[in-house]
Amino acid sequence: MAMKRPYRVAIVGRPNVGKSTLFNRITGRRRALAGNEPGMTRDRLYGRAEWLGREFEVIDTGGLLDAALESASRAQAAGEIAAGILRQAHAAIDDAAQVVLVVDARQGLLPLDEELARHLRATGKPLSLAVNKADSDRQEALGAEFHHLGIADTFLISAEHGRGIDDLLDRVTAGLTAAPGDQAPANEAPEATGASGVIQVAIIGRPNVGKSTLLNRLLNEERSIVTPIAGTTRDAIDAELEFKGQRLCLIDTAGIRRKGKTHLLAEKLSVIQARKHLERSDVALLLIDAVEGVTAADTHIGGYAYESHRSVIVVVNKWDLVPKAATATKEFTEIVRDKMKYLDFAPVIFLSALKGRRLDKLLETILKVAAARQYRIPTAEINRFLQELDFGRAPSPGGRPLRLYYLTQAAVAPPTFVAFINSSKPPHFSVERFLKNRIRERFPFVGTPIVLEWRRSR
Repeated sequence: MAMKRPYRVAIVGRPNVGKSTLFNRITGRRRALAGNEPGMTRDRLYGRAEWLGREFEVIDTGGLLDAALESASRAQAAGEIAAGILRQAHAAIDDAAQVVLVVDARQGLLPLDEELARHLRATGKPLSLAVNKADSDRQEALGAEFHHLGIADTFLISAEHGRGIDDLLDRVTAGLTAAPGDQAPANEAPEATGASGVIQVAIIGRPNVGKSTLLNRLLNEERSIVTPIAGTTRDAIDAELEFKGQRLCLIDTAGIRRKGKTHLLAEKLSVIQARKHLERSDVALLLIDAVEGVTAADTHIGGYAYESHRSVIVVVNKWDLVPKAATATKEFTEIVRDKMKYLDFAPVIFLSALKGRRLDKLLETILKVAAARQYRIPTAEINRFLQELDFGRAPSPGGRPLRLYYLTQAAVAPPTFVAFINSSKPPHFSVERFLKNRIRERFPFVGTPIVLEWRRSR
């Protein structure tokens, strides 16, 4: 059954006029990167919002440049990004019911503002003008010249301080009806509840391993800009997909690099955001470039996923570019297992995001791993399993033989077990590894980490 299409409002304008700040203000979350550097936002971002009981979606777009307007097909690297931003903005405008054009009151009316206003009026969609950075009454006169654009619904606002936002939202939501009072606020993210809710899937990896290509191929649309330039994606892009009746929220994150490799503020913030969005996911898709092999950076990023207790699928992308041999997948899997021993529980999928090969296999594995993350074992069953185990001569920290009296599953997502033993200190790590391996052999915990907590039995 198709999901009801929400009412959408697109925010457009030149770089650095405050579009992302306005987006964050309306949605009530610091979802988009905002700063003094132009070009912080590149892809289009969607966020849910609510005003006086009326629910809608806001679309943030990248800043439109003269170069992008003049030519959307320049071959140089910078031109590719500018052209991609233009395509993303056009897609957002096409997708929206109405548009808000943001301009900078301090910079005054510029030719590009006039060009954008003409273009937006030609779409025939309801258009509002937000004259931003009018932080005080003394700056109200700065907005006078913008009336030359001929946009009737003009509002002096300060996205940073919230000034004038209520009048703008009254206009934006004028044709909407209020939602029932017992519904959850629209700006709250859907709760990750495994098989019964939305599965949050973060796509992580180094720059240029194909994260945005994978997202676009899964969605069959260009939601992320794809270029050969490392670091093209900056914001994390959320997009919903339905597969076999299950809703997935796909999160395309920026390429994660070491701190010393990031220079611009936007790059540093995007790496921080990528780790933040990883931690709100259920399943992490760790992309590896099949041509380059498993690098130190890949193992570093895999460590982030492991430390945050995410379920993990190792996705070997660009497999179509690797010379095939009968044992190629087996040999590459062994390399992954050798360099990422801590991810021994993660399935390894080989695919080509560019050509769309084995994507169904990937989606099926996501569902399987997400279900495993929510799996709970009855206490009686797990203790019958415990009676079959033989710890042999495993010592406790006190030098006495280890006794494991009782085992219970305390939580899911990730599966967490509490083991009651005859010591106040945890046993040797080999004992913990042995117990985790036996649990995996008996119960379906594919792709998900297992957490063990040790307590002394009294």
